[in-house]
Amino acid sequence: MIITIFLSAFGVLAVYSASGYVAKTQYGDALYFVKKQLLGFIVGVLAMFFCAKIDYEKLKGKKARWVALLLPIVLLLLVFIPGVGKSNYGATRWIGIGSFTLQPSELAKYGFVVFASAYMSERMGEMRTIKGVLPVLLAGGAICVLIILEPNMSVTMCVALLMLAMLFLGGMKIKYFLLIFLPVLLAVPLLIIAEPYRLSRLSAFLDPWESPRGEGYQLIQSLYALGNGGWFGTGLFKSRQKYRFLPFAESDFILAIIGEELGLVGILILFLISGFLIYRGVKTAAEADDFFSFLLASGITLVYGIQTVINALVVSGSIPPTGLPLPLISSGNTSLIITMASMGVLYAISHKNALKRTTAGESRTNGRRFFIK
Repeated sequence: MIITIFLSAFGVLAVYSASGYVAKTQYGDALYFVKKQLLGFIVGVLAMFFCAKIDYEKLKGKKARWVALLLPIVLLLLVFIPGVGKSNYGATRWIGIGSFTLQPSELAKYGFVVFASAYMSERMGEMRTIKGVLPVLLAGGAICVLIILEPNMSVTMCVALLMLAMLFLGGMKIKYFLLIFLPVLLAVPLLIIAEPYRLSRLSAFLDPWESPRGEGYQLIQSLYALGNGGWFGTGLFKSRQKYRFLPFAESDFILAIIGEELGLVGILILFLISGFLIYRGVKTAAEADDFFSFLLASGITLVYGIQTVINALVVSGSIPPTGLPLPLISSGNTSLIITMASMGVLYAISHKNALKRTTAGESRTNGRRFFIK
């Protein structure tokens, strides 16, 4: 939880640096974005400590698992209702009530993890058959369809990768895994061709300087920011690209601003800290003494890890640009609060593992004492 708080607090600082000028010119308040991020940080800390104290094993219950799955699906459906769903830049991804907005896709990722973990932990033997994995496939597929209709291909790919990884960890046979993985892989180019703007983004990725004022503009500006940062950066708050050169500098491309201000060394330190958080999640899963805890810890770690890696690849121009925030860092309250809450659940699993190890150690010690007496 200390790592999570540190990364989230650094995110508030990064959002302040990246958004001040845009917030001032667009909303007349340089603190517009950072106020929202700070509120999300406070709520996120409370949510994390609350989730760290709850009995996460209750999520395994039939009622809890179905609520975890169906609630996000209902919210994803509400996005398409006129007056309820909020659109921005041609995509309808949010539910809005007054000034309050919620992005259901962020909740859907973790809802799927809870459902899949509970279902697969009860049917370990059945997971080696197509019939056994079908409910997990249908759940993940339903979420993917609703998210791609928003449209939001980046989060759809995250959920698809998460689903495949969870099925693999759940014990699905390799031949069935490949049978599902190959169609998903083939679906990617079809989804790109289906929407002209995705095809334009792919073209811009292959050669951004072909359209430097069009689709290639954002990637070029991101590369300028990273190049300008060099080894040690221009200094905190001294980015040049944040002055409306780089679009979405406070959200999807905040890593580019961090790279410009703190340099390659700063980014590597950030990745080391994020990597340590992923390592702790993997270690927690490995030490779990029941299958549900193992799958739940793995799923939470996968959501954070997949999204972090994809964001880094996008910002560096390694894969085509997608609208995906950097977890715990980018501006966005829904993502921040839900991610911090999930880390609270991960801590609860880790804490339970530690207590069981301590209890087991005391039992062995008491046994040796009795034997000596």
